[in-house]
Amino acid sequence: MAATDLLTPTALGLLRFTTCGSVDDGKSTLIGRLLHDSKSIYEDQIESVRRRPGGAAAQGTGGLDLALLTDGLRAEREQGITIDVAYRYFSTPRRSFIIADTPGHEQYTRNMATGASTADAAIVLLDASKGVLTQSRRHAHIARLLGIPCLIAAVNKMDLMDYRQDVFEAIAADFRAFAARLGWPRVYALPVSALAGDNVVSRSDSMPWFQGPPLLEYLETAPLAAASAAAAPFRFPVQLVLRSASSADRGEFFRGFAGEVVSGTARRGDPVRIFNAGTADKKLEARIDRIVTLDGDLEAASAGSAVTLTLDRELDIGRGDILAPAATSDAAALTTARRVRARLVWMDTTASQPGTLYWLHHSTRAVRARIAHIDHRVDVNTLEHHPATRLNVNDIAQVEIEARLPLSFDPYEQNRRMGAFILIDPATNATAAAGMIDAAADEGSAGAALTEEDRRRRWGHPALGVWLDDRLDLAAQLERALDARLWNAVRVDTSAYGAAELAAIAAVLRSAGAVAVFAGSSTAGSADARKAAASAFASSEWLTPTGDCDAILAELEGRGEQEDQ
Repeated sequence: MAATDLLTPTALGLLRFTTCGSVDDGKSTLIGRLLHDSKSIYEDQIESVRRRPGGAAAQGTGGLDLALLTDGLRAEREQGITIDVAYRYFSTPRRSFIIADTPGHEQYTRNMATGASTADAAIVLLDASKGVLTQSRRHAHIARLLGIPCLIAAVNKMDLMDYRQDVFEAIAADFRAFAARLGWPRVYALPVSALAGDNVVSRSDSMPWFQGPPLLEYLETAPLAAASAAAAPFRFPVQLVLRSASSADRGEFFRGFAGEVVSGTARRGDPVRIFNAGTADKKLEARIDRIVTLDGDLEAASAGSAVTLTLDRELDIGRGDILAPAATSDAAALTTARRVRARLVWMDTTASQPGTLYWLHHSTRAVRARIAHIDHRVDVNTLEHHPATRLNVNDIAQVEIEARLPLSFDPYEQNRRMGAFILIDPATNATAAAGMIDAAADEGSAGAALTEEDRRRRWGHPALGVWLDDRLDLAAQLERALDARLWNAVRVDTSAYGAAELAAIAAVLRSAGAVAVFAGSSTAGSADARKAAASAFASSEWLTPTGDCDAILAELEGRGEQEDQ
């Protein structure tokens, strides 16, 4: 069998799509069926799968386990699940495709988000015997957050339900209702059996009641996200500054800026404005002098082109700066702000910590940033909003992000490439979260004083006072434990101050939103000292615990949770 030539140009371009949904819904089998029935795999690949343990166990597929065409990791084959994202390529006479087979297990949700981040279409697999599950909803929600323009609901395993129309229609209606609440304008739902091949590449004789096109036919005409990128305003994030040192000796200088045209079109002679890190208000303008490639200069370069641009004047431009049109309407202009509102998918198994600084990677820039405030966390089943002070793995939330330097961006809904970012934990280099910028947030008046609520948001806990008498070792241990939890904790030696001084210190620490831990070696006058320190705190903020460090930590966290509620 000869595989379809993947390099053959096709009329409708390249479509990237992802399969997602809950575990065991048949995602890998569906992709295997697409590859097999479209004759896009070689005979030696098929034989390799047949030789694997269990590779010839499936029935109705010519003795071939189609899922093994994508499950390439040893752990995936041993456990019968998808763990990492598997990419597969194939083409038909009408279009070329890149498939991202993503895992369904909840613990690998971050891998699903990675695979879907560049997709033009998302196929959510729904098991006909189980209906719409929590992970199905979570993946549909993430696909919507990522701005994927085309959503397909494939109700799989219809052969197990005797190809009943009422089963399909009930599941499709349930999923469409959920998708409509997410804001999807349209969902194409179809009944399939990946194992038997019904409605995957060819129409199903077992379901004559379904008149829509099979999956592959629908994918061949689905719209491309690249088309919207080409129509968007010109954006060129600089990746690298190139200089020609050898020609400098001859009086010939070359200084160009390498990168990718992520949207719009660059044309020779066009006026551009440089959005420079840290100098967002300064108008730096020039004209495109040359568009340089290895194959020679171009007159124009459209979205997706990797080129080097030179300008008609020397400007201080470096990696992370962005070239955009110099004269444009306000609606098409880049927005610059240090504080932004964004939707966040938390990917790290370590929960977010208020006040923690992360590396924020946006376009070609990396800046230090923190989660300034969590507006709410989303329940993926009901889409209800719940208050939160921390985010755990797989949480989806609306947040405000504050960066150390200004970010120049487009809202994600308008430009996926210019509105996306990730947060990197600087201690572990793990990807903590993926984010989508909605708009600039109100940064407040520069002269306005910080409020108690501002400090509460900054630290993620209320101001509290803890009196430990003369237990100095416990006070030091508690301060260290609170610091490890990124709480703003300060230990005060009560033996060094009088009652009036302690009252003043306590008032300052409470105003700063701190957890003040009072302890001293001398118990003389401790009653007066304790009364003075306590006067700065409300009764709900004052603790005189007798337990050990763990018990005190639990009580402090309980006080914080009570305030959140």
